[in-house]
Amino acid sequence: MTTEDYKAIMDTIPRSPGVYRFIDKEGVILYVGKAKVLRSRVSNYFGSKKGQMYRTRVMVKHADRLEFTIVDSEADALLLENTLIKKYQPRYNVQLKDGKSYSYIVIRNERYPRVYITRKIYKDGSTYFGPYTSKARLKIILDLIKKLFPLRTCKFNLSEENIAAGKFKVCLEYHINNCKGACEGHEPEEEYNQKIVQIKNLLRGNFAGVKRHFKSQMQEYAENLEYEKALDLKTRLEAFQDYQGRSTVVSTSIQDLDVFSIAVEEKYAFVNFLKVVNGALINTFTLEMEINLDDDPEKLLSFAIPHLREKFNSISLEILTPFPVKLEDQNVKVTVPQRGEKKKLLDLSEKNVTFFKLHKRKEAANKTNKQTSAERILRTLQNDLNMEEVPLHIECFDNSNIQGSHPVASCVVFKNAKPSKKDYRHFNIKTVEGPDDFASMEEVVFRRYRRLLDEDQSLPQLVVIDGGKGQLSSAMKSIRNLDLEKKITVIGIAKKLEEIFFAEDPIPLYINKKSEGLKLIQQARNEAHRFAIDFHRNKRSQNFTGTELTKIPGIGKKTAEKMLKAFKSVKKIKAASQEELEQVVGKINAQKVSEYFKENP
Repeated sequence: MTTEDYKAIMDTIPRSPGVYRFIDKEGVILYVGKAKVLRSRVSNYFGSKKGQMYRTRVMVKHADRLEFTIVDSEADALLLENTLIKKYQPRYNVQLKDGKSYSYIVIRNERYPRVYITRKIYKDGSTYFGPYTSKARLKIILDLIKKLFPLRTCKFNLSEENIAAGKFKVCLEYHINNCKGACEGHEPEEEYNQKIVQIKNLLRGNFAGVKRHFKSQMQEYAENLEYEKALDLKTRLEAFQDYQGRSTVVSTSIQDLDVFSIAVEEKYAFVNFLKVVNGALINTFTLEMEINLDDDPEKLLSFAIPHLREKFNSISLEILTPFPVKLEDQNVKVTVPQRGEKKKLLDLSEKNVTFFKLHKRKEAANKTNKQTSAERILRTLQNDLNMEEVPLHIECFDNSNIQGSHPVASCVVFKNAKPSKKDYRHFNIKTVEGPDDFASMEEVVFRRYRRLLDEDQSLPQLVVIDGGKGQLSSAMKSIRNLDLEKKITVIGIAKKLEEIFFAEDPIPLYINKKSEGLKLIQQARNEAHRFAIDFHRNKRSQNFTGTELTKIPGIGKKTAEKMLKAFKSVKKIKAASQEELEQVVGKINAQKVSEYFKENP
């Protein structure tokens, strides 16, 4: 992706938390990233390259498009990023590929339940809270729970029989008041379970009473100048306030679900799909469909759901939709959630499909209005020269001769603002004697367009003549003779002030020096000059070789070229000794050359 590609879609990227994905032309995900503010984060990839890692620059260069998924919070973005990286293993992601999971607080399904931290979820009836994106915060929460509600930490099987048989003895935790001694029956099961109920309420976010208790305690500590204790309570209170007990991205109470939402425009419908497996959002996709006049959202969604479920191999038995839909598969339960975690998932899907619709609308508008760099340059040149047609085909002529010797000319061709070297042409001047640039220009222009007309080839929209009014007037004689005056725009460019001349206008045109149109004319002029000079140099060299060295009796063209290659010039060949010549062309040829130059010094 280029900076121009990003600018075209920048306005469609929301300023919301989310996950972005760089995708190549084959649809392979190259990189998955998270962001607190999507637009701000993504813009960093297309700003200044200073300080940007080489790996990042390569990734952006290989990316073809950008996709994003909106979530409700930065923590949700972190969790979804983790899930997608583990699923797709993007090439440019170097972290989170080791299969690590985020942490949960589990309340075990057992008598006198234990409460502790885990990374794994088992379907054994236990209750899980999380996931937590910060293990440090998680430990603070767990420490607070243990401080408020003393619980057992041992792994004993505290069945009624084992306790009654006296199999266990209280440990140090009991003696320092961190446990009430359930292992010896010192704490009734009903009283212990009441603490578990309160812990569940706290972990679900129902801790208003605890907050009031903390605040009153903090005030009391502050009044007694016990600031360290007050600060400790403040830290623990902030941990609870920042706590995310239930995530819209990963949930332990939701198992396998498919979530669908739809947005309809005049010609297109967009269906967003969220795939949730074991409570984790593992895939997101938005389907684009062309619609007929009589298609309604219910009909479109009923058509899209089986297609998407088959595409992503979904076997979940429940789907969430914004309104009731009829499906052929009677085993699938269709739910229209009104509240709770399922409603949050549906809201998330609807938010994503809305932004996708806006994104596509902006892309379509930009595609309609977007010009390539070549189109922009040619449009600029068209405006600079006030032409009726866009100059897609440009030809430029230049002459070359030194003191009238070996006059030649060149014609270079530009198509779509780029050199078309296979169409370049050289011309040997045939009808002009002596150094007459004007007559030479008239000849080559006539020969060029006479041939194009005879061969029924396309004509250029613009012809550039390297020179001022004189060369332009000569070229126009041929253009008029061929009756092309109204079919081709012909201009001349003078080198000193970069003046542009038109045939019927005595006053030159001055184009802004920064104009891309003028730069294209200059590029064509310079290319024609180079091409002509190269041809003239080669022709002069060939002619010189032929007239000097090949006049030597017994010396052919190949032998002459071999000597020129070794000695670089005829002058050095003349100055070479017999021994030096023998090393290059042999004894007999060396003797012929030496004798010739002795007779013709």
